[in-house]
Amino acid sequence: MSSLRQFKATDLFNFNAINLDSLTETYNISFYLSYLARWPDLFSVQCTPNNNLMAYVMGKAEGKGTDWHGHVTAITVAPEYRRLGLAQGMMDLLERVSEYPYNGYFVDLFVRRSNKVAIDFYTQLGYSIYRTVAGYYNGETENEDAFDMRKPLKRDVDRQSVRENGENFIVQPHEVQF
Repeated sequence: MSSLRQFKATDLFNFNAINLDSLTETYNISFYLSYLARWPDLFSVQCTPNNNLMAYVMGKAEGKGTDWHGHVTAITVAPEYRRLGLAQGMMDLLERVSEYPYNGYFVDLFVRRSNKVAIDFYTQLGYSIYRTVAGYYNGETENEDAFDMRKPLKRDVDRQSVRENGENFIVQPHEVQF
């Protein structure tokens, strides 16, 4: 049986195995610590009974007015713990916290356009593609587009957060507001 708990600063010393996936973005320590300081309730880790880290999700609350929302900055599961439902449980938690206490209109995330497994997973959770962000991910040889996927929360009764003139549109990375 595993447990889901808030991320602690000391977890930074133990989560390298989770970040070895080529699709997982790895940030500098100050980035993780800034999230932990500002949004501790949106930064969680899944642990084994021996307290080994299995997965984590890191998010934040951002925006203004009807654009106020929860954002999934990173979610990843160590390869040996995949297909156990851990990511779904962590996404459920982040969505609940985005709704209460943050009272967001939606949750969004960015995913590589080529990551069909992740896109399918998020679609099964109720997310839809809102827009394409051209060249969002910087690669060694070329940049890759991202899909901005969104899921409306209860506060968005009319589902305005997932509509933009009824069609997917493309923006440049510098046009994305964080």
